[in-house]
Amino acid sequence: MNKGIGALFVGLLLLAGCGPSGEKAPGIPVGPKWKGEPYRISFDAPPAKPNPSGLTLPGVKFTANPEALERRATLVVRFDPSSAKKTTQVMDQMVVGPMDISGETGSLPTDYINTADAGLARLLTAYCMKGKIKLNVAIARSSLSNQANDAEVDAKRLSDWLPLEIDFKNPHPKC
Repeated sequence: MNKGIGALFVGLLLLAGCGPSGEKAPGIPVGPKWKGEPYRISFDAPPAKPNPSGLTLPGVKFTANPEALERRATLVVRFDPSSAKKTTQVMDQMVVGPMDISGETGSLPTDYINTADAGLARLLTAYCMKGKIKLNVAIARSSLSNQANDAEVDAKRLSDWLPLEIDFKNPHPKC
């Protein structure tokens, strides 16, 4: 009888996960807490007052992986150049200079977004573009060069691309 109780006890221990150390313990697998790029970005509501440059990007908010925080980042804007009226080769992205970011949540400074508005407006004006323009926005490491190719942007990107469509009113009607 004692042997039967002992065997039952050992059997219960094996079923409860106290078996040999080489076996996996039963339970729900635990995955990483944060999946994807280290930062997630979203757009704020568009500003009520349009920028005099001809276009207005909405504010960009971010949420960061607490284990992969950056101190500085840069904004990358890609646009669809299909409506360009210039026949020269069109550069389809703009890398804005680095900025300081901090914390797990926040938004890019308004002055920084205004600088991006002005730079993008100059670029679109140079290509005689107007009307609806499709954009993609992402943040990347501050070490990204201004003339970065697609591979460098993808290697240093901190967020996924966020699509946006804006209405560009070209301030120079000569095009």
